[in-house]
Amino acid sequence: MCLRSLTGRVAAAGLAALVMGGTAARADDTDRIFDKSTVWRPLTPNDKLVVYGIDDPAVAGVACWYTQPEKGGIKGTLGLAEDVSDISLACRQVGPVQFKDKLGQGEVVFSERRSLIFKSMQIVRGCDAKRNTLIYMVYSDKVIQGSPKNSTSAVPLMPWGTEPPPKCADALKK
Repeated sequence: MCLRSLTGRVAAAGLAALVMGGTAARADDTDRIFDKSTVWRPLTPNDKLVVYGIDDPAVAGVACWYTQPEKGGIKGTLGLAEDVSDISLACRQVGPVQFKDKLGQGEVVFSERRSLIFKSMQIVRGCDAKRNTLIYMVYSDKVIQGSPKNSTSAVPLMPWGTEPPPKCADALKK
C-alpha cells in the first residue's frame, strides 16, 4: 500500500470514527486482496485497480469488497493525485449475523480520503426493514460538491446453520 493511501485511510477513518462514535472501520481493518495494472508508466508505479475487503464493524457476519482505481506516476507516488470516483462495491453475508450496536440509517461503515484535501469515499449502511435486508452504498463526496457516481449492494439476512436470521429493524436506533 502506498503512503498516500495509508495516510488518507488513517486520517479519514479516524475522523469518521470520532463523528460516528467509534463505529466506523479503521484503515488497518481493510485487507488489500489484489490489484491489476491498468496503465503502464515507465520508472514510476502504474495506475491500478485495487480490490479491498472489509468487515462491517457493527455487524458480525457481513463483509464488503470494493474496487477502486489508484493513480501511479509521479503525482500518485507523491500523494498529490486526486483519485477518481469510480468505486464498485459488493457485500455478502459470510457467517451468522449478529448486531454489535444499534444501527443508524445511512451510518458510515468506512471512509477514506481520495485527494489531498477535499475528496473522500464513504461506505454507508441502511436497513430495508420490509425485506430484512442490509443495504450498503459507496459514494464519493467533496467539500463543495458530491459525485453522482455510486454503487449499491444488498445483503438479505438469511439463516446460518439452525439459527433464524436476526431482524435488521430490531437493530435500528429509535
